[in-house]
Amino acid sequence: MEQATVTPGRRQALTAPLVVWAATRALLLLYVFKVLVLPGPDLTSDVSVIYRGWFEVLRSGSFPVDDVTWQYPPAAALAILSPSLLPFLGYASAFFVLAWLTDAVVLALLLRAGRAPGRQLAGAWVWVAGVPLLGPTAYARYDVMVTTVAVAALLVLPRSPRAAGALAALGALLKVWPVLLLVGLRRGRVARMCWTAAAVTAACVTVLFSAAMPGALAFLTFQRDRGTEIESLGALVFHAARHVGWEGRVLLNYGSVEFLGPYVQEVSRLALVLTVLALIWLLVRRRLAAEAGPGTPCDAALAAVLLFTTTSRVISPQYLLWLLGLAAVCLTLRGSRQWPTALLVLAATAVTQLVFPVWFSHVVVSDPLGIAVLAVRNGLLVAATLVCCRRLWRQTVTEPRLRATTGRTVLPRPAGAGASEKVPR
Repeated sequence: MEQATVTPGRRQALTAPLVVWAATRALLLLYVFKVLVLPGPDLTSDVSVIYRGWFEVLRSGSFPVDDVTWQYPPAAALAILSPSLLPFLGYASAFFVLAWLTDAVVLALLLRAGRAPGRQLAGAWVWVAGVPLLGPTAYARYDVMVTTVAVAALLVLPRSPRAAGALAALGALLKVWPVLLLVGLRRGRVARMCWTAAAVTAACVTVLFSAAMPGALAFLTFQRDRGTEIESLGALVFHAARHVGWEGRVLLNYGSVEFLGPYVQEVSRLALVLTVLALIWLLVRRRLAAEAGPGTPCDAALAAVLLFTTTSRVISPQYLLWLLGLAAVCLTLRGSRQWPTALLVLAATAVTQLVFPVWFSHVVVSDPLGIAVLAVRNGLLVAATLVCCRRLWRQTVTEPRLRATTGRTVLPRPAGAGASEKVPR
């Protein structure tokens, strides 16, 4: 690959995101180490209590088969056990430092990608700005580690489809969703190489964990009786219904705060139906796609994860990290059409910090402030999903077919312009 020359101006462009990253991440570390404290519930208890408990069980050579809150694929054990790499620190402290380091790895990957020909540093800036908008939650969950693997998979795809497939499989065995990175790949040799490498990697890693530790696949049965998490899109129905006599309850269930009661199962089933419809749309778009540009795999991955996040019965705050990472990869490409999507994701991320932890008590009791902030966040996610999917469809289905039938080139819509212009080819 051609190496970009680092001129003084280019070096200055690289320095700015590094400085902002260092300042904002120092602030996040102050929060997770409790030098500074945000309003709301303790963000770090998942690490210091739940993760630490799983750590002790995993260290004994077994998965936590008696704990229904363990709902993760077998490779998640690597993330939970990772603080062992820093034995001179306490468990929680080591976890926060490793989260900070993986955050730095994502930035390094995006900066390196942004320096290549035809690329830009906008993606790095999305990551630099987005993570602190989510707040210390970013370092108090292992999702930043999963996002690192997903970002690496997308960035390595043009050079090594097999490596991308293997990384996507590893990510899926950490937390399932990175398998969506491969759903939008256009049919052909690259897709076959990716899927083959992913299947082989997933099979090998799963067999190794199953042979070494009992209960590697127990997570598959631990989510059957879940309700609807109070931060999900479907939960807005019950937040409103509580004001007109709905008799359900809000309880800590399967590790998250959920609605339980009349009609909850129906809303959960509706969420599942919407997820299936989202998968069908992704497959239809893939089949009808007449063209794929350099950014199409990234755009398709972002659309897939947005669809599955928005339709899920669980939208935990840390899920925004996935979207930030994928949006950042999209924007490493010059001419990316996903700028509006990225801005909507950034806005949703900022509001998510208000949903949790700042005003979480208001969300739990479904008061007007809690409902309003949740509705805004979920509305932004829905808008980001629709915008992303529409732009992906236009770029890969509508415009190529229009060119084929009219013999005219459709130019991308400039910012602030009206209808797309057409010029003779």
